[in-house]
Amino acid sequence: MAGDIALSRRLLEQFLAVVREGHFGRAAELLGMSQPPLSQSIQRLERMLGVRLLDRGPGGARPTAAGRVFAADAQRLLDLQTAAVARARRVADGVEGDVRVGYVSLLSHLYLPALLRTAAEELPGLRIQLQHGSSGAVADLVRTGALDLGFLRDPARISTDLVSTVVAVERIEAAVPRGHHLAGAGGIELARLRDEDFAMPDPTALPVLAEQVHLACHRAGFTPRGVVLADDLSGLLSYVVAGLCVSLLPEGARHLAAEDAAFLPLRGDTGDLRTTVQAVRRPDADPAVTRLLEAVARLRSRPA
Repeated sequence: MAGDIALSRRLLEQFLAVVREGHFGRAAELLGMSQPPLSQSIQRLERMLGVRLLDRGPGGARPTAAGRVFAADAQRLLDLQTAAVARARRVADGVEGDVRVGYVSLLSHLYLPALLRTAAEELPGLRIQLQHGSSGAVADLVRTGALDLGFLRDPARISTDLVSTVVAVERIEAAVPRGHHLAGAGGIELARLRDEDFAMPDPTALPVLAEQVHLACHRAGFTPRGVVLADDLSGLLSYVVAGLCVSLLPEGARHLAAEDAAFLPLRGDTGDLRTTVQAVRRPDADPAVTRLLEAVARLRSRPA
């Protein structure tokens, strides 16, 4: 019956060999088999399909009209099967597929362009989909599987079922409006800002940075005054650029407002004022995530 014999790869390859060689004997030699089993296989294929695929004669075998059409389709089937196996292996190796990446504000300007360029150069088979959110939201989406990888700044608490890797470390510096009397200083003691109005990180949205800033100011002998809050770094920077406040921000933010704000390294005893950018992923993340993080590590190791 027609459905009793499957169209196996071997059977299709045998038929195509006969079509190419135009002769059962030569095709059998090419396939490393004797001629009678090859003839029997082609006969079974014709019975299964219910059509005659080859015209046989003393001079060899030629495909019928149906045989020519079937040969073209059979070759496409084999090519698709080969491509499917190769693609599955590439995905398993982490060099092809989709990676959903979440990130928090400012990182899109500072790190993501270089990451995307590196991925395009080294892992062209990966398609990276970006999604913006707060640190907490991005971490939750990674944990639940809605995102594959998240880039966060100073996550306060990382779920124990996530793996975190530090990908960058930045100093925290004083940011003042470009017209500020301290804008031309090469560096300052934090205490020189005691009489300034401050833009402060919202402790709910940026708890680590908020605590660092409060502790540094306390160590410098003052409590920030005239405080306004912002729940992300771009908001803090906006207050500074508007000329309304000073703030303490990661040094990377200087590249976003070079014309409108001055960033001043802090001198003296300010404690460990640094911020980290971390990549978070699930322990069972796809190989593509590992490949992407390896590309990030190579990017960090390149000379500036």
